[in-house]
Amino acid sequence: MMSTPRIIMHLLIVNIIFFVGTQFSSEISNDVLSLHYFENEKFIVSQIFTHMFMHGNLAHIAFNMLALWMFGSTLVNVWGNNKFIFFYFSCGVGAALVQLTAYYLNIQSVTGELLSLGLTSQDVNNILLSGRYDQNIVDYISENRLASMYYDYNAVMVGASGAIYGVVVAFAFLFPNSKLMLLFPPIPIKAKFLVPLLIVGDIFFGFTSASIGPIAHFAHLGGALTGFIMMWYWKRNQFNNRRWN
Repeated sequence: MMSTPRIIMHLLIVNIIFFVGTQFSSEISNDVLSLHYFENEKFIVSQIFTHMFMHGNLAHIAFNMLALWMFGSTLVNVWGNNKFIFFYFSCGVGAALVQLTAYYLNIQSVTGELLSLGLTSQDVNNILLSGRYDQNIVDYISENRLASMYYDYNAVMVGASGAIYGVVVAFAFLFPNSKLMLLFPPIPIKAKFLVPLLIVGDIFFGFTSASIGPIAHFAHLGGALTGFIMMWYWKRNQFNNRRWN
C-alpha cells in the first residue's frame, strides 16, 4: 500500500467515505446518489457519476476496491493520474448508459405489448409504479416479464463495477500474458483469458434469469465495452503508453 499511486488512494478513500456516510442515511443513498431509470421521477443526471461511489454492502465495496487497487495502480504507473481518471470515469459512465439502455429496451418491449392489448398509458404507468395488474394480463404476457419491467423501472444501481471492468480490460490489453490468481477456484489464469470469461459470464447472466443476485450485468458489459473501445482507439493512434500527468 505504501507504493500505491496517490490517485488510487484518493479513490479508495472517497469510496470508503461515501460507503460509511450512506450507512447513516439510506434515503440519500437510495434516492439521491444511486442511479435510477431515466424516466423514473427519482432520476437525477448527476447519478450517472455518483452511483460509482455507492455500494450495497461491505463485500461489494471490498471486492471493487481490491480490484481497483490491484489493476488501477499498474495503469496509473503507465498512464499517469489524469489519463487514468479520464479512463476510469469514462468506463463508469459507459456502464451506466448501457445499463439504462437495457432497462429502456425491456420496458418499451413490455409496454408496447400492454398497449396493444388495449391498456391505456395510465394503466401501464400504474403497473410501472405499483407492480400491480389485472391477472387477466398474464394470459398474454408472463408474470416474469411484467415483474422484470417493474423491476427495471424502479431499479437502483450502485457500485464501481462498471468502471472496474473497464480497468480490467485495459490491464489485459496492456499485459495480456500476466498471470492472475483467481479466488474461486484458486488457480492462475492469464489476463487475456480471464477477461473473455468474465464477459461471457455477464452475457449469459444478463440475457437469462440465472443471475445469482441483483447484479447489473449490462453495466459490467458497458464498462468493458467502453474500456475496449478506448484502448483500441488509443492503440490505433499510439496513445496507449502516452502519459497524461
